[in-house]
Amino acid sequence: MALRWYSTVVESTDHRALARWWAEALGWDAAYASDQEVVLVPPWAEELTAALPFHRVPPGMVFVPVDHEKSGKNRLHWDFAPHTTDDRNAEIDRLVALGATIIDVGEPEEATWTVLADPEGNEFCVLSARDQ
Repeated sequence: MALRWYSTVVESTDHRALARWWAEALGWDAAYASDQEVVLVPPWAEELTAALPFHRVPPGMVFVPVDHEKSGKNRLHWDFAPHTTDDRNAEIDRLVALGATIIDVGEPEEATWTVLADPEGNEFCVLSARDQ
């Protein structure tokens, strides 16, 4: 038996605002929202969920409220990659315009990724363009 990666949970001091930010950043939809959580899924999730077996349905993101600010570097982060037909630098500029910050976590000068932080300081990377 294998487990399905169901979701990634993100703690936030303003879970609704951070979920809106990530929905805009990823082009995802809010599937559910309450005072306890906001669930984001890719726009194709409903179609895929009906067509795929349980173990092959892709994960979503869940934002939950907490009282405390983030402190320290994440021990887990997301890597996102643009397609080779997309303009990677324009995508990074778009994320920064939405409220992300480019940060330095000690990556090498020749790194093929850029480290950013969302509006609450959660680190994520934009990798070099990929075709798969």
